[in-house]
Amino acid sequence: MRAHLIQYDIQWEQPTENFAIVEQLVAGTSIGPGDLVVLPEMFSTGFSLRNHVTTAAAQAACEFLRDLAIRTKAFVQGGIAVAIPDDEQAENRAPAFTPQGEQLCEYAKIHPFGFGRENEVMRAGTTPICWDWQMGEQALRVGVAICYDLRFPELFRRLTADGAQCFCVIANWPDTRQHHWRTLAIARSIENQCFMLAINRCGSDPHLNFVGGSIAIDPKGEILGELGTEPGVLSVDLDPAAVIEWRKTFPALRDIRLTC
Repeated sequence: MRAHLIQYDIQWEQPTENFAIVEQLVAGTSIGPGDLVVLPEMFSTGFSLRNHVTTAAAQAACEFLRDLAIRTKAFVQGGIAVAIPDDEQAENRAPAFTPQGEQLCEYAKIHPFGFGRENEVMRAGTTPICWDWQMGEQALRVGVAICYDLRFPELFRRLTADGAQCFCVIANWPDTRQHHWRTLAIARSIENQCFMLAINRCGSDPHLNFVGGSIAIDPKGEILGELGTEPGVLSVDLDPAAVIEWRKTFPALRDIRLTC
């Protein structure tokens, strides 16, 4: 099974420009039927807290993800902001689509970033989400998280208890805490014996700088691939048997005593 992590400099509140950037990166990537393509958090606008702008782009962004899945015959996941009816707040979500364009899920970020005042405009989600990535006879159960969620290990324990074998974390994680991004991604992988696909943006917005560092990690915590600070695509192969074999060889998950 093959995943493609799309890292780029998201143009601030400019969906059309961001769609074009993604198209260019995808065009230069060999994507096979049943592969997984992942875009960053709020991929069409950047991490803007102006809900009237970001939610206005949600439908077009969803249609873009769906169309991309159909055209590439791949599973596709990315981040959007979705308006809540009769509420000034929105939700920071991560929809995923099948190669046929069917929506698999739309996870809502459980931990809005209070330090960055996201919680003032974004309502917290309540439900951990896993979905099944099926490719022929191979399959991985994917647990979804968004950016700040990475700091909360109890969420990843819950996803693992729900059968997750691979985590997909999409983010706009700033350069000032980049060391935390890499360290926590590796830790979540090791402690849950899961693959980790962590997709970050690069470049800058009006408030912050971002240095990318999208990374793929195997269930033992070994690095499968990692991007630097520039736009690019990280393509990695994942063997579902590696999760099963490592959990059997070193059955640490059986010894969990505290549950959330």
